[in-house]
Amino acid sequence: MAVSTPSTTGSAHPQPARRLGIESRSIDYVPLAERHGKVWHLFPVWFAGDAHLATVATGAIGVTLGGNMIWTAVAVVLGGAFGTFFMAFHSAQGPQIGLPQMVQSRPQFGFMGALLVWVVALVTYIGYTAFNQVLIGSTMQHLAGVPTGMSFVGYAVLAIVLAVVGYDVIHRASRWLTYLILAALVVFTVGVVVANPFTSAQLDLGSFALTPFLIQFFTAAVYQLSWSIYVSDYSRYLPPSVGVRSSFWWTYVGAWAGGAWMMLVGTVAAGLFPKTDLVDSVVSAGNTLFPGFGVTLLVITVVPLISIGALNFYGGSLTLLSSMDSIKQTRPTVTKRVVALIVIGVLSTVIAFGADEHFIEQFGEFLTVLGFLFTPWTAINLVDFYVVRRGHYSIRQIFNPRGTYGRWSWRGLLAYGVGFAAMMPFAVIGSSMGPVAGWLGGIDITMPVGLVVATGVYLLVCRSLDLEGERAMVADETEAELETSGPVPAAHEE
Repeated sequence: MAVSTPSTTGSAHPQPARRLGIESRSIDYVPLAERHGKVWHLFPVWFAGDAHLATVATGAIGVTLGGNMIWTAVAVVLGGAFGTFFMAFHSAQGPQIGLPQMVQSRPQFGFMGALLVWVVALVTYIGYTAFNQVLIGSTMQHLAGVPTGMSFVGYAVLAIVLAVVGYDVIHRASRWLTYLILAALVVFTVGVVVANPFTSAQLDLGSFALTPFLIQFFTAAVYQLSWSIYVSDYSRYLPPSVGVRSSFWWTYVGAWAGGAWMMLVGTVAAGLFPKTDLVDSVVSAGNTLFPGFGVTLLVITVVPLISIGALNFYGGSLTLLSSMDSIKQTRPTVTKRVVALIVIGVLSTVIAFGADEHFIEQFGEFLTVLGFLFTPWTAINLVDFYVVRRGHYSIRQIFNPRGTYGRWSWRGLLAYGVGFAAMMPFAVIGSSMGPVAGWLGGIDITMPVGLVVATGVYLLVCRSLDLEGERAMVADETEAELETSGPVPAAHEE
């Protein structure tokens, strides 16, 4: 992978991201001199980031739809493995490009065209945070009688503070959380195996129901895929020498293990106590091992929500700043990043206050919509990086609205539109479904359809790209010029 690496937005002279204070960088490129960390640090970021109460809810969906517990568990494991595959490949882009994840969409969609996927990403960040606030509120009310509104606001404030400090503190917190979560999951797993509180029907491999199985499979896959908009944000400070393969595998194993393992907690809880709500079912499942462990298990699934809240606010602020930069070019500053964090926090909190008791149903439908919106993007972004341009990008041109990548890239936008349209006949959202989905008995297979169609269309239209010209331009930007005090890009001259 050969990626041009200039000092882009911000001052003409790189300003280091402070290790013990507020992170100074936001949507700008991270120079090689500021790269730090070890590639294995990606494992705890995504293990802890994926192992929390919202993930528990995802693993309960198959049982609530009538599937038996053992086949729901199989769907969780396989679906998580499938969805994490794409997410981990996005993570490997971060050390090679040194930019936040969503900024990397400009070469495929254009300087302004990338706003399409950024708006979708913003909705995701805000929506996930609101769901997490609802979970925190419900849990704190259950455990200590704390008013939900107080929990909504307190959660937002704490997560914003962590996000303001930034990248390094999020990584460190994730490592400590991983130790705690691993211990709890091991105790729960061993205890469940020893106690064996299941009925023969719950473990009957002969009781296979296709529709609940596939819905759980693709829900787990989409849940893991939805992390794709985050991952480079937390790998972009790593040196490119860590390589694509190592970045991929440390992310993949961490995210899949944390996600699938915690989803299985939801599967077991819903299987044992199908008529209770999420919080009560988790407590009851823990208490089947020994009295009091249920509350401990619940608390441990809630604590990582603070970490993922910081990830949501952090990524959401970067996406909001990127969107603002496309509309009116501006120098990223710490103040602007803090203001963006507060805006995201206010919006998510307003949504949390308006949420009702039908959480699981709404959460499942929300994941479904995310699958429709992110599947074409992930296909286009990955195929561009790994197949079409093969990592050859000019970071300077990414920040230039009149540059090589253009304001609107018809290739990416066309592939996205066609991929999205191809998915609609297969779509199922609640009680509504497309004609093909109806013919298939209500089974939603939009994800593979969108991946295949968007990939095929993008590869076809990219045959006319002048890739040799682009690579020559990248080669002309010498490392010494781009890494030190190169000129401020034209888009940001003042």
